[in-house]
Amino acid sequence: MWDWFVANGIPILICSAIGLILLLFIRHMIIATLEKATPKKKHDTAERYINLAVWIFGGIVLVIIATAVVAVITSREGVAAIVTPDTVKAWFLEHGAKLLVILVVGFGLWFALRELLPPLVRRTIVKTKGESKEGIKKRTDTLMAVLMGAGKITIAVVIVFMLLSELDIPIGPALAGLGIAGVAVGFGAQYLIRDLIAGIFIISENQYRVGDVAKIADTTGLVEAVTLRKTVLRDLDGIVHHVPNGEIRVASNFTRHFARVNLNISVSYGTDLDHAISVINRVGEELAADENWSKLIMSAPQVLRVQKLGDSGIELKIVGDVKPLQHWAVMGELRLRLKKAFDEEGIEIPWPHIKLYFGQSKTNDNPICKSCSHPNLPGSNFCSNCGASLSSD
Repeated sequence: MWDWFVANGIPILICSAIGLILLLFIRHMIIATLEKATPKKKHDTAERYINLAVWIFGGIVLVIIATAVVAVITSREGVAAIVTPDTVKAWFLEHGAKLLVILVVGFGLWFALRELLPPLVRRTIVKTKGESKEGIKKRTDTLMAVLMGAGKITIAVVIVFMLLSELDIPIGPALAGLGIAGVAVGFGAQYLIRDLIAGIFIISENQYRVGDVAKIADTTGLVEAVTLRKTVLRDLDGIVHHVPNGEIRVASNFTRHFARVNLNISVSYGTDLDHAISVINRVGEELAADENWSKLIMSAPQVLRVQKLGDSGIELKIVGDVKPLQHWAVMGELRLRLKKAFDEEGIEIPWPHIKLYFGQSKTNDNPICKSCSHPNLPGSNFCSNCGASLSSD
């Protein structure tokens, strides 16, 4: 076993170091993913077990790294060489100190990125006209998530290549091989490149953010994640949709700056429209003045116009501006209050009416056409058969 360690000391050391770095970088992602998959009541227990597993795995990796370091040192003097303070000191002075510095610099860059990026993004973000505090926070969180992900990958790649270079492992052939492979893979990765470019434009143009409600690729839902490659939506049924950014042709944001109450209410044809409009406007003003709803409403819902003369009633268009994501709640409360107000004021909300006529009555009240002797409906002025006048003159 020790002979195998000595013969493969450098690959084992590299793989172990990369595994430890990746573990430190993705630890929070693993915890967040497992928390979503477990019930809320078990979050604390799950987090304790996850942290324990991470520490155990990290300890095992550290032991492997230490063993690999010893194997690398002894391999230069032969398999049977005895580790002495001189050999350890010589290797550490030659490579160990530089490797340690590289790892410390990597952790320092990661710490600086995590601490300095959020305030930098908040200060440099451009505030557009009409943008609310909630909207600015959503945009900031989305940008930070994307930049943090890109920063992690960049730091990890740079540190790995620096470690390989310090261990005298030539990275030139590896880069050349990656370049050739990249050209070959590029022909099959056109859709991936398209997704990445589309993701850059989505984020830079602030089309939608995490926390918005949007319609993307004919799917409407809450935006849970935005990356350079894809957008994650959760619809009203709780179904999660992963939409590649390159597939997005039209993105409709339901919660940009403000939302709007857009409601049609029908009243019967016998209703006094002026009275109905005054009642609706009064209810809208009362709702906007209510202390429980005033913080959500930017302008009181009011009647905009007579929208339609329908088959069973007259439709009135009601509009009003509210805070983002609040229009569904405000419309539900407005419908409830309008129904109660209409009942108190005697305003009828119509429903479809159908008049049925079974055949033709032959009673004496039906006028008979003098020209063709065809019986007609009561009150008819002209014959429904020949069109002649039914008047007695």
